[in-house]
Amino acid sequence: MDNLSDSQSTPVHPQSVSNAAASTLLSGLRVLDMTEALAGPFCTMCLGDMGADVIKIERRERRDQTRGWGPPFINGESAYFMSTNRNKRSLTLDAKTAEGKAILNRLLDAADVFVTNLPRISSIEELGIDPASCLARNPRLIHVGVSAFGHSGPRAGQPGYDILAQGMSGTMSLTGEPDGEPIRFPTPIADMTAGLYALIGVLAALYDRERTGRGQSIDVGLVESQISWLTTLARSYFATGQRPPRLGNQHPTITPYQTFPTADGHIILACGTDRIWARLCGALELPAGVRDDPRFATNPARNVNRAELVPLLSARFATRPSSEWLELFRKLDIPGGPIYLLDEALADPQVLARDLVVLLEHPIAGLVRSLAFPAHLRAGGLSYRRPPPALGQHTAEVQAELGYPTEEASRLRAGKVV
Repeated sequence: MDNLSDSQSTPVHPQSVSNAAASTLLSGLRVLDMTEALAGPFCTMCLGDMGADVIKIERRERRDQTRGWGPPFINGESAYFMSTNRNKRSLTLDAKTAEGKAILNRLLDAADVFVTNLPRISSIEELGIDPASCLARNPRLIHVGVSAFGHSGPRAGQPGYDILAQGMSGTMSLTGEPDGEPIRFPTPIADMTAGLYALIGVLAALYDRERTGRGQSIDVGLVESQISWLTTLARSYFATGQRPPRLGNQHPTITPYQTFPTADGHIILACGTDRIWARLCGALELPAGVRDDPRFATNPARNVNRAELVPLLSARFATRPSSEWLELFRKLDIPGGPIYLLDEALADPQVLARDLVVLLEHPIAGLVRSLAFPAHLRAGGLSYRRPPPALGQHTAEVQAELGYPTEEASRLRAGKVV
């Protein structure tokens, strides 16, 4: 999420300006977000996008750590924090005090979903927010714990961040060029994957609650969430007992399926079938001897003989600029595309037509942009109503909703309970 300027502005489709009055899927649902960093906040932001009322609980002095991650900062507000915290209200609360715990309990009693990312069960139990305690108070509650390793096993309770999950999942060892070092994916995919699995779990648990009337607890770990990305690579290992090699931009089981240098840059080619291969040979004007060569005629053969084939294709691609190859691919229905810089990706007409950029007015940072929830529901239901909150912005509002008299609410704020 960033602010807009005249000198650097990504074009925005007019319909991506949010309609706060849009119908929503989860309206009437109360979500307590007692998380920070990214996995938990990403999950709860998605629930907020679907219409849930999300209350973000932060410590007054030790706020969400991502509020301090930067630069960039926009009028003192962290762009990182704003990327995963729209559609939330911020309540500051010291849950270690007796009065703070009483406020938290009031919130839990009326909540539908509670998300925490405290890693240690002992810390959760000390605050009385472990699954057993919460479900004893509110049997319809969906309790979600997001942590690096989950709440069972020998590493339970150990702290961790996305980069650890990328490394321990095996994905980092497979990312990068064959003769290079392991590479971290540039965005926090382990965090986001864990957040998505938490979201899926919440939606399934809510559906189950409709049938049974009972809530339940959900335990999500970053490492195992990231391991789930191995999918086909894990299956290949199970089948052969051999570690898959690091291949850079090449695919382990499809050829050609990679990037190629052109006369003025690079393009992507994804040749997933032998019929596409035949069309590609025509596009590249390769001699019939190459197209029908038994070393290249089928995908398994092309995989085995990749070292001989790729140089032949690279030599042809180097003769023309990217735009010409991509136009030819379009005409011949060959899957291929450009390698965009980030600003180019956000400005692509297809992205703009799909309303992926959301505009919201932030009370401090001004008009800011963020990325929308990418699933399109035909009947609607997604709504972008609130910008990411300033710290404690809605504390008084939530206190009033909980029934605290004005004088008592003021006393609690003065005493730094909230």
